[in-house]
Amino acid sequence: MSNKKNITCDVAMIGAGHNGLVCAYYLARSGLDVRMYESRDVVGGAAVTEEFHPGYRNSVASYTVSLLNPKVISDMRLYDRGLRVVERDVNNFWPHPDGNVLAFLTDYEQLKQEIALFSAHDAEALERYFDDIAFVADLIRDELLTAPVNYGGGVRDWLKALQLGRRAKKMDRRQTQLLLDIFTQSVADFLAGYFEHDAVKAAFAFDGVVGNYASPYSAGSAYVLLHHAFGEVNGKKGVWGHAIGGMGSITQAMRKACEEHGVEIVTSAAVATIVTNEGGTQGITLTDGQTIQAERVVANTNPWLVYNKFLAPDAVPEDIRERMKRYRNGSGTFRMNVALTGLPQFTCLNQSRTTEQHLTGGIVIAPSLKYMDQAYLDARQSGWSSQPIVEMLIPSTLDPTLAPEGHHVASLFCQQFSPDTDWDTHRDAAVEAILNAVEQYAPGFRDLIVGQQILSPQDLESTFGLVRGDIMHGHLSLDQMYSARPVLGYGDYRTPVKNLYLCGSGTHPGGGVTGVPGHNAAHEILKDRKRW
Repeated sequence: MSNKKNITCDVAMIGAGHNGLVCAYYLARSGLDVRMYESRDVVGGAAVTEEFHPGYRNSVASYTVSLLNPKVISDMRLYDRGLRVVERDVNNFWPHPDGNVLAFLTDYEQLKQEIALFSAHDAEALERYFDDIAFVADLIRDELLTAPVNYGGGVRDWLKALQLGRRAKKMDRRQTQLLLDIFTQSVADFLAGYFEHDAVKAAFAFDGVVGNYASPYSAGSAYVLLHHAFGEVNGKKGVWGHAIGGMGSITQAMRKACEEHGVEIVTSAAVATIVTNEGGTQGITLTDGQTIQAERVVANTNPWLVYNKFLAPDAVPEDIRERMKRYRNGSGTFRMNVALTGLPQFTCLNQSRTTEQHLTGGIVIAPSLKYMDQAYLDARQSGWSSQPIVEMLIPSTLDPTLAPEGHHVASLFCQQFSPDTDWDTHRDAAVEAILNAVEQYAPGFRDLIVGQQILSPQDLESTFGLVRGDIMHGHLSLDQMYSARPVLGYGDYRTPVKNLYLCGSGTHPGGGVTGVPGHNAAHEILKDRKRW
């Protein structure tokens, strides 16, 4: 039995990741007494900056900025509280085995010229592709900051459905077909409608497998591409950037905003259960036995944990409980952070390329659709790919605060590693495959490494609470999106348990450092508050 004093508050928050911080901010700004309980000793969830080797710091999990919503940035005054985001000079580049390279430059005309080196046809198709992506991305942006139409909901949901219907009616046949294709097709099939060169298709297809344990030929992967397209940096749509000081600078600015409005954040405080009775939730208990009584509980965790770990089996209807047992997690992600004594030398970057400029962007080892497909097939059969998909970022090229002078840090975001593998046994073999993939294009890369951090899917779960290592908090598939995220009938951030809400990436619109689920959940809670 714990001797700690029981605590009472308006809202108890489970988890202090970025969405939880956003939600807590809006609730506290409205006058509610909010307390957050974070199992780790640091605030920020997966968006944190940590020293992983003496003298070397990096964004150890989430690693790049684009999807963070401008309204959240403005409302929380994150720039005033120290956040600074700089744009990459080059978005990404793809080295090829033949020594060639395809670079996605941030300037449209330069990008068009780059693609023309591979295919004049594809360069001409670029404008149509970007126009179509922008059209659908704008549709999604318009629906980001409101709760989805909830199945079985009330008048508000009927009115919203009617509004969406009227908007759909205004779309012509081609636009309607485009929307249908985006949500149902594989990313390979979708891109074939625009481009002919495999290297060009592979470059665009990469976003369809990021955080997606799937082949580029898997149905639904086209939407995952789009999910990475509705962001912006400093008002520029579709651009990616780096937060000076790493991703932790985002969540530390959010923490300041919360604490200035009275939010109390308790770290090293893991939640054991959500307390309920017939009237709904009553609060939470921590693993040390302490009880926090709260009128509302908000979970900033994967929904699977809420329904299958924190709640008693009889707290929710049987059909919902059975459905949530089958909620699909597992993004196939393996993360490494490495400390380097210098910059890697990529053989594809010759005197006609500005090496330092290119090294500010993402370096993607995924030269063809066949390569990406085989990586997935290998992982399904053997647990991991012998030639994995790797995106390397070297943020110290833009941010010298991360490493000693002349030295660098690199993030290795690696894809197609099965969450079902025994990673205690096979972790080293996976690391070898990853380093071999980089070494093929940057000979001598291993010799630069003086320290490393390894995060298998198993490590991502044990460290950050990412169930089965899923960075998205659940597959971005049609059956787990919009009104059905995480489960049909409770897509509006509420749950079957009265006064219990969800605010994490397992709700609309899904994964990424957006702050949108936290924003939307808070506004739904505040709507309910009017009825308290």
